[in-house]
Amino acid sequence: MARIGARLAATGAAVVLGITGFSSVAVADSTVAATTAPTGSAVITVDQQFLAGTALNGIIVVPLPSATADDTDNVLTTTFPVTGGVANIPAFNGHVQFGGGLLFVNLDNGKNVAFKQLDFGVRAWNISAVPAGGTAPVALLDPRGYTQRGVTGTTQTVSATSLQVDAAGAQYLDSALGTTYFTGGQSVGSLALSYTPGS
Repeated sequence: MARIGARLAATGAAVVLGITGFSSVAVADSTVAATTAPTGSAVITVDQQFLAGTALNGIIVVPLPSATADDTDNVLTTTFPVTGGVANIPAFNGHVQFGGGLLFVNLDNGKNVAFKQLDFGVRAWNISAVPAGGTAPVALLDPRGYTQRGVTGTTQTVSATSLQVDAAGAQYLDSALGTTYFTGGQSVGSLALSYTPGS
């Protein structure tokens, strides 16, 4: 499975350049910080079953800069850096914004959709993103399973044993890619989020 993930990532890098021209995706920091910007990251550990399912259906999912992917010890992770937001996660308030993006490609028909402006809405408890060429965010992923919120010093954290495709995201992806593969509640992997507010 790790080999599948590596091949998909390599194929996806070429697709990023060849299909969408997203060789460089700039996601602006949504905060105007007087001193220190928020820091942290959202790390998605990708489920091997999800990787196998997408591969069998001719679909690849590629993280876009400034997100990074790592395939070490047969575990594929994708890391999105925190770029902005104001949130009080223990109180279920606010938003956390991430750099990078996601590109979904259907290799069978050439259809693709790229997302930018990733945002974790704490009250909505989902990760949304704006499709390229659009302005309205789409709910993509929902932290589910065994979830925990914590605070250590000034750093707030969220962990979820299952990060699932949102029903609205599944509908959007199937329509954009011309597939029937995605369903609400489909597990993508697990989530570990850390967020340190700016000052």
